[in-house]
Amino acid sequence: MSAPLTISVVIVSRHRPQALRRCLLGVAQLRYPAFETVVVADPDGMAMLRALPLAERVKQVVFDQPNISSARNLGVAVAAGEIVAFIDDDAVPEPLWLAHLAMAFADPQVVAAGGFVRGRNGITFQSKAASVDWAGHETPLDVDPDRITVLTARPGHGIKTEGTNMAIRREVLARLGGFDPRYRFFLDETDLNLRLAEEGAVTAIVPRAEVHHGFAASARRRHDRVPRDLTEIGASWAVFLQHHCPEGRRAAVWADIRQAERQRALDHMVAGRLEPRDVRRLLAGLEAGHAEGLTRGAAPLSPLVVSPEAFRPYPIRADARSLVFAGRSWNRRRLRADARAAVAAGNVATLIRLSPTALYHRVRFTSEGIWEQAGGLFGRSDRGQPLFRPWRFAPRIRVEIARIAGVRGLMEPDAAALSCGAEMP
Repeated sequence: MSAPLTISVVIVSRHRPQALRRCLLGVAQLRYPAFETVVVADPDGMAMLRALPLAERVKQVVFDQPNISSARNLGVAVAAGEIVAFIDDDAVPEPLWLAHLAMAFADPQVVAAGGFVRGRNGITFQSKAASVDWAGHETPLDVDPDRITVLTARPGHGIKTEGTNMAIRREVLARLGGFDPRYRFFLDETDLNLRLAEEGAVTAIVPRAEVHHGFAASARRRHDRVPRDLTEIGASWAVFLQHHCPEGRRAAVWADIRQAERQRALDHMVAGRLEPRDVRRLLAGLEAGHAEGLTRGAAPLSPLVVSPEAFRPYPIRADARSLVFAGRSWNRRRLRADARAAVAAGNVATLIRLSPTALYHRVRFTSEGIWEQAGGLFGRSDRGQPLFRPWRFAPRIRVEIARIAGVRGLMEPDAAALSCGAEMP
């Protein structure tokens, strides 16, 4: 059997040390035998990291500028894996995230890969499979949710990969010059998708390579995703359209973008999340950013340097298991105590607690490293399920275990009920 591909996981963080801590807690639970972790963060993030166990096993790059493209390139510069995977600091990977991505790269033609991203409720998908064109328009792609789909891009039409859940062969990324620093936080991966498309690159969509993304607050948006500032969005659109959009189409595309941003701001105002003056300020920032973006030039990207550092494998426990702790909502304290003990022993712990209601289910990765799912016994987890179904407890738990088994490394439902710590009354 051939050795597993080495993978470098690059995490960029700025002014969000607690989000970074949670992300690293999830990365520490990855079940893949050959990965290293690279963190590019501001001083506060690094101070938090250095207080964690195994901090010396993480490659660290201090960087405190509002430019995610430059930060990612610094991470790539010290990465020594054959594959570089990216995840945001406000996201957490499912334990088999890298294992599923690595399967795609077993095909030597595959240059890049991306997985599905779940939103804040831990259930609904925030992004799945899509293509993206020279105008930045995304088109959903219908792919089998249980299989890897391999697609070949063509000039002007790329295969979309989200920056919080994507991977690329390092030699290709380095040759292309990495991410373009003119995109300081927006459209950076979209630009890379289209540069790969110019080469006819092969990209794999890997549905089971799942990441949960929280959209943490930043200088550009509030926690509820209401924008604070559109300046950099305008600037990035200017750079993107100059590079990828035919000259005769740019004015019309930019007009559509402005209208879409105006409508989005008005929708927030009608909902009471913004005031009229906020709308005017945001749109003025969008225009000012676009004007500034037109001055950023188009210097060719230089190839990134090859890392002089050796691969630094992140230690994992070969005997670690993925355990389920399930019970009624009134048993939450005992269930959490059992789950905490499992995490402390190096295992992955999933806690499922059900109330006698039809409440929708939510999933969160807690600050203690527990995958916690809560909701009603009769309520929806998958949002395609009926609003109400008269479940019995044990069958419902088996269904929920089966739903997440392929991304969390759980045993088959019946076996899990008997030997993985699940309470099955």
